[in-house]
Amino acid sequence: MRASLIQIAVNEDESVNERRERVSSLVRDEAGAADLVVLPELWTTGAFAYELFADEAEPLEGPTFEAMAKAARDAGVWLHAGSIPERDPEGPLYNTALLFTPEGEPAAAYRKIHRFGFDKGEAVLMSAGDELVTARLPETVLGVSTCYDLRFPELYRGLVDRGAETLLVAAGWPERRRAHWTLLAQARAVENQAYVLACGSAGTHAGVPQAGHSIAVDPWGEVLAEAGAGEEVLRVEFDPARVGATREQFPALKDRTLGLAPPR
Repeated sequence: MRASLIQIAVNEDESVNERRERVSSLVRDEAGAADLVVLPELWTTGAFAYELFADEAEPLEGPTFEAMAKAARDAGVWLHAGSIPERDPEGPLYNTALLFTPEGEPAAAYRKIHRFGFDKGEAVLMSAGDELVTARLPETVLGVSTCYDLRFPELYRGLVDRGAETLLVAAGWPERRRAHWTLLAQARAVENQAYVLACGSAGTHAGVPQAGHSIAVDPWGEVLAEAGAGEEVLRVEFDPARVGATREQFPALKDRTLGLAPPR
């Protein structure tokens, strides 16, 4: 498979509508170059622009949903469209990731379970999701996660129990903790014997410099490709069959003894 991780820079001088149009164009540019495209977390507003969450929140099938569905269809790619501030019809806000098929049909939506902020910011402005989300592609099973989730290995064990072989992470990770970003991406790959495709954002969100350095890691923890700090498209080829081969060659997941089901 060919994956493109589009490391978007959030510029505060660019409106949400302008960025939505620009990102749609970037996705279309991957036509013929990628089977799967991944975007960062909350790229419409910036992950740390808390004051914008309520004003820019959208219904699930709002303007970003429509723009990304069309971009996926135009490019003919599976599209993990990062996440949006979603306004539920009953009022709560969620940090919601969107996944589309190459026909532009919705394949999955994931409401972020672990909210960052330690009783402020996202942790109090957003409600928590409560469902793990996977999606079956012809080549692999995707497990969907968002940013701070990366620090919680039990979430990824749950995704593996549901068949996940390629773990997607959309993030707005801060530069000051970039070492953790790389370390945790590799750890999640090694312990789950899965690919990790982690797409972060660039630029500065509400005064918080972003780490960038989107990364693709194979089931042995080897880094296949890594971006720099600025906006760029990180392209990588990977073989989904290596997940099964790795799990058979080194069957560590079968030795789990803490009451969790072995992966399918």
